[in-house]
Amino acid sequence: MTGIIDIWVYLNASPLLWLVATILVYLAAIRLAAMTGHSPLANTVLISSAMLIVLLLLTRTPYEQYFEGAQFIHFLLGPVTVSLAIPLFHNLARIRRSAIPIIGALVVGSLTASGSAALILVLAGAPPDIVASIAPKSTTAPIAMEIARTLGGVPSLAAVLVVFTGVTGAVVVTPLMNMLSIRDYAARGFSIGIASHGIGTARAFQVDSTAGAFAGTAMALNGIFTSLLAVGWLALFGRLSIALTQ
Repeated sequence: MTGIIDIWVYLNASPLLWLVATILVYLAAIRLAAMTGHSPLANTVLISSAMLIVLLLLTRTPYEQYFEGAQFIHFLLGPVTVSLAIPLFHNLARIRRSAIPIIGALVVGSLTASGSAALILVLAGAPPDIVASIAPKSTTAPIAMEIARTLGGVPSLAAVLVVFTGVTGAVVVTPLMNMLSIRDYAARGFSIGIASHGIGTARAFQVDSTAGAFAGTAMALNGIFTSLLAVGWLALFGRLSIALTQ
């Protein structure tokens, strides 16, 4: 037992420990997902996050220490997001032909995604900082955190809500679309891109390249549109909160 502890102390001093651990955990999550036939319930982000949380708790490792070792993966989020432009380029002609439906779906989807949860919290009497944190939940984490910070919300809470939204959307999208008999992969992809940003987009790529391209388009457009909506939403919900308390 002492030998194991000594080994752990030695490994824990290495900055690459948590980078390697994160990669191994994600590979294990991919293997588990493949064993289920890539079931929507076997979401790799959900599985790997749960495994890492358990590992950090068992080793009593602070998140700051973990992030210091695994931050290279965080850095790669930028290039990976940019790489989504490749399938988008391959489907550019179809996206152009669908410009009007895309604009309509973007407006309705963004309004619903950012407004519905915020409205529920306002009606429930939640404080303004919580409302500001949940409004951008369907955008990517960097955008959501900046919007929340600008509006007086809690950036860390916004990031948690973003991940929760993304995982939930990725899990339910396939059975939900099947239940609604929506077979068009462009429509399926665009819907999940608006509702569940990058995590939903990753799921869309697992299903179909066209769905992934439209999901990536939706994710980018929704980030821009939600940023423009945020100030207006906060003013509206602020007035509604005042009205409800009078």
